[in-house]
Amino acid sequence: MKLINVGYGNMVAVSHIIAIVSPDSAPIKRMVQDAKERGTAIDATFGRRTKAVIITDSDHVILSAIQPKHIAGRVDNREDTADNFDESEEKDSDE
Repeated sequence: MKLINVGYGNMVAVSHIIAIVSPDSAPIKRMVQDAKERGTAIDATFGRRTKAVIITDSDHVILSAIQPKHIAGRVDNREDTADNFDESEEKDSDE
């Protein structure tokens, strides 16, 4: 089973990921809120701003403080699964 780092040492199984999306649209915000109410939201942001929402095949919604493009790069093996990104990527700064 291949795992990828979604920030701060939190790992997700690649085989269970359906989508990696930005949290900015209203439908995604509703999806996140619904998951929180159902208890299927997993907050992996460590209190930082959510920059990516990972949707899994088990209807779990994972919140990450890393940009979706960086997570997608890890899924595609363009980036190592270890923490080879700049820690400033996980801060609250926008690109």
